[in-house]
This record gives sequence, structure tokens and C-alpha cells, in this order.
Amino acid sequence: MPRSSRLHLRPDVQALRERVLSTRRDFHQHPELSWHEQRTQGVILERLRSLGVAEVRPIARTGVTGLVKGGQPGRCVLWRADMDALPVPEKSSLSFASQNENVMHACGHDAHMAIGLGLAEVLQQRREDLAGSVRFVFQPAEEAAGGAQACIADGVLDSPHVDVALGLHISADIPLGAINVAPGPFFAAPTAFRITIEGRGGHAAAPHQSIDAVVVAAYVITALQTVVSRSMPPAETAVLTVGKIAGGYRGNVIAESATMTGTIRSYTDAVRETMLRRTEEIVAGVCASFGATYEFDHQTSCPPLVNDPGVAEFVRAAGIQYFGEANILAAPTMGAEDMGVFLEKRPGCYFWLGARNERKGIAGRHHDPAFVIDEDALLVGVEFGLRLIEGQLAR
Repeated sequence: MPRSSRLHLRPDVQALRERVLSTRRDFHQHPELSWHEQRTQGVILERLRSLGVAEVRPIARTGVTGLVKGGQPGRCVLWRADMDALPVPEKSSLSFASQNENVMHACGHDAHMAIGLGLAEVLQQRREDLAGSVRFVFQPAEEAAGGAQACIADGVLDSPHVDVALGLHISADIPLGAINVAPGPFFAAPTAFRITIEGRGGHAAAPHQSIDAVVVAAYVITALQTVVSRSMPPAETAVLTVGKIAGGYRGNVIAESATMTGTIRSYTDAVRETMLRRTEEIVAGVCASFGATYEFDHQTSCPPLVNDPGVAEFVRAAGIQYFGEANILAAPTMGAEDMGVFLEKRPGCYFWLGARNERKGIAGRHHDPAFVIDEDALLVGVEFGLRLIEGQLAR
């Protein structure tokens, strides 16, 4: 894979290096959870206003938007960057590690904001040469629910009317100098579920007098492994994971209740509905066989992210020209991304930007306390983002 030093960076992008790096590191040191991005919001508001970007204002409680107005009329491109961090204790050795206890940018949103601000700066400097405008959306609460919907409710897709939406996600899995992009479903719709099993408690020495909710839960978890393997067509993509189980009081007390939480991931409504139906059927059947009762609750927080075929092909073609065809991947993920909410309303494309560099020992994992990226990806993101925005405005 090519190193970033082999990728062309225009002079005005190269000039941003120290500012983009320091911006990302500042955000990384001061991460904030979903709907609590007040400091982050203030930094972005101040930066955009200092650049002279038009219509800079708070949105979605803790988000920000601004508009780079071109000197000539034309299309409007939306560029979206998410803002929130995760409730993860940082365990990296970075000199700019998180200063907020048990909160960390463990998914790269700090990089997304730094790239977005870099794009805004270059485009604002060149606004007289632009035909059209660029709507920047710094979105809160991607890791929670409702951030994208709140931005749209605050009018970011109108005045001017957005013609196409773009964005990127930094990747600790893809090598620096590569991207991952594909048309159609690219991220899955996440459905969180909670199963509560009610049995009958009692003394561990007299199990025949009780209905052990922990035992019932164990059978449920085992049986749920067949939802994907035996209830879904092999050609469909689906995931069901039970991530947490809790029950009981102590070792010599039979548990009267147990609770499981997990996630279902799917690309289509039909697959999701089938998985939900089969999940409840299995829970109901297992509980009935033991004489237990249950509650099954679920909520889908955002739709699948579906890339417009035409815009995805545009990004792919631009990627081939910039990175080389060997460095363009096409691998959809079962992760979730509420950029899909924007792409339900406007055609667009979201893609992964490589930031892994094993030669430097940079090979972290997303949502991990030791998450790291190669910061050379930041300017690569600015340069490639500019190429995409300029290409869309020229249409």
C-alpha cells in the first residue's frame, strides 16, 4: 500500500498540517459523550467563525453547522463529521491521551472533526472560485441515538437545498493509502434488544423448588445461535449477538430473574423482522418449557446506510485516480452509522479512509482502550475530501 508521503497533497493542504494535527489532538484530549459535546461545540463554532464561514450556528443541541458560499451559483454538497466520544477508559501511551476519566475518542471522531475543519478552511480560502456551496455538519450523538435526525430537524438539508451528502470514517483496519467504498447497503441497521426472564428464586440446595432463570437464560443464548444459521437464507447477511447477561444474587441462591442485552444487525427490513420474530419465538418456547416467563423489548436506532450507486461510483473513480486501483476495497460492514439517516433523504456516499500502519506499530481496533491511528491519514482525508467536493460541485 502507498504511504501518504507518496500521495500528492496540494500546497494549501500541506500548510494545514500542524493545525489539523493540533486540532485532532485537542479533541482527543478532551472527549465528550453523546449529547454532552459542549466544549467540542464551542471549539468548532469559534474556528468556523474565525475562518469567516457563513451561517455558523449551533444545531441539534450540541452540534454545529456552517456554509461555505461559493462565488458563483451551483450545487450544494453536504459534508458530515461526527463529534462524540465513547465511555471507554483510554489505555494508549499517547502524549495527548484523554484527560476525561473513562471517556475516550476510541472510534476516530476526533479525526473526522479535524478533517472537516481542514476542509472548511481550504474551501473558505478558495470560495470565490467555487460554483455552489458546501454545508458542513458537525453532528453530535452518533454513538447514541437521534443525532442525525436532530440535525435534519434543524434544517441542514435546506436553504440551500443539499444535492449530495458525503462523509468518511477513519479506519484502523484499512492500511494508510487505501479506502473502502461500495454501492448499496454499506453499514447495517442496528436493533438493540433486551430479554428479561422471570423464574422463581430459592435455595441452591433445593433446585426442585425453583425455576432457575440463569439456566433458562443459558438455554436461550444457545438456541439464539440458530437464528442466523438456520432461519436466514445463506445469501443474506445478518448478525445476532448477546453482549451482556446479568442475573442472581450470590452463589447459593437460585436466580429468580436474568436479563440479556444484545444487538441484531441487518441490511433490510425483511431480514430484521424475520430475526426479531424468530428471536421471540425461541425465547417464548424455551421459557415455556421451563415454566418461566419473559419480556422482549427492542429498538432500531437508525436505518441501514445505503450508498447511492452513482455517487459511490464517483467516489470509487476518484479513489482509483488518487490512491490507485489496487488500494480500493469494496467490503460492506455490519457496523452501524447514522449517516444513513442523511442518505435516506439525499443521494450520497460514506466511505472508510485507511489509517492503519503496521510498519509504525499502529494497528489498533475501534472501540478499544488502546485505539490509535496514523495521523498522516488526516491530511490525506483533507486532500481526498477536497477532490470529492470539487468534483461534485463541478457537475
